[in-house]
Amino acid sequence: MDYDTLIIGAGAAGMMCAAHAGGRVLVVDHARAPGEKIRISGGGRCNFTNMHCDANAFISENPHFAKSALARYTQWDFIALVEKHDIAWHEKTLGQLFCDVSAKEIVAMLRTLMQDAGVDLHLQTEVSHFEKSPDGFKATLTRDGRTQQITARNAVIATGGKSIPKMGASGFAYNIARQFGHPITELAPALVPFTFPEGRFAAISGVACPARIAADGPAFDEALLFTHRGLSGPAVLQASSYWNDGQAITVNLSPQTDLAPILKDKRRSDGKKALTTELAHHLPTRLVEHLSSEFDLGGRLGDLSDARIEALTTALSQWQLTPGGTEGYRTAEVTRGGVDTATLDSKTMQSKIAPGLFFIGEAVDVTGWLGGYNFQWAWSSAMAAARSLHG
Repeated sequence: MDYDTLIIGAGAAGMMCAAHAGGRVLVVDHARAPGEKIRISGGGRCNFTNMHCDANAFISENPHFAKSALARYTQWDFIALVEKHDIAWHEKTLGQLFCDVSAKEIVAMLRTLMQDAGVDLHLQTEVSHFEKSPDGFKATLTRDGRTQQITARNAVIATGGKSIPKMGASGFAYNIARQFGHPITELAPALVPFTFPEGRFAAISGVACPARIAADGPAFDEALLFTHRGLSGPAVLQASSYWNDGQAITVNLSPQTDLAPILKDKRRSDGKKALTTELAHHLPTRLVEHLSSEFDLGGRLGDLSDARIEALTTALSQWQLTPGGTEGYRTAEVTRGGVDTATLDSKTMQSKIAPGLFFIGEAVDVTGWLGGYNFQWAWSSAMAAARSLHG
């Protein structure tokens, strides 16, 4: 027996699990360096968790599945680990925590933890064959043109989803899952910009404003950004995780302000003012110009009836838009869907079908909101598996 545990994938979940699994551990990854998605995340500062993390911020066919792992290794536990390693951090909006200096500090911390635990790390290594053996699992590894077979009592699949293929993302985890009889729930790009027919918002590309956006799920209050390709910004990325092809999304352009009484007051005090001029005090001017082609924004405030004001403000708060699609896995931050949680033990992340086989992180059908939730799922699911492996 070469190893106690083989971990395939040296990302956030794989490294975290390796550092805490105990015994003889081998981590393999096809990349040149470990933790590449950590390194580029959060604009290079890594949004490593969220102060408000709980199971309600995750999407899964079984909304209860994530509760156990998240409760047993919390955001506070990871914050304590970060502080133990003297990594300075700060909170941005909505509980999002970032490194003060660099995401590379998180990668370095995980590498140090793995080294201290005696973990073997094989980079630029391909797994060409993986199967059950009498005592565990057998894998064929190719590295520097040389092929070797290794055996391990346990195996952890931590290769993530299909997001950002230019960084090497693939469907490896799903292929292994299917090989051992695990169903895969429907996969889709998540936390991803929407696309619209050519030129739909080209004239206002670069315009941003606060908005409340909802697809087939909760509404999110954050920034909306119009682009040459369509819609982006945090509110859009959040809503995209709940969106399905052909659905309309609802955009509220004045989430914090009820425009109806404001327009009625201005009608009395400044009736000669153009409606578009007043709206430009509350929305970006270029957006108001664009909306003039969507809604009837002509005329002066004094000419508006109560009914027209109500209809207009309702339209601005319930703007229905139907995306043509999304930018896909190319820019998606995560993959929605994954290994069916019905076939995994929520406490250990171990397969109910193939004992000794574990799936952690993004490969599993658990998708977090934007803002550090997916990293927390990586840490929590990794620790659930590691504790089981450590015995």
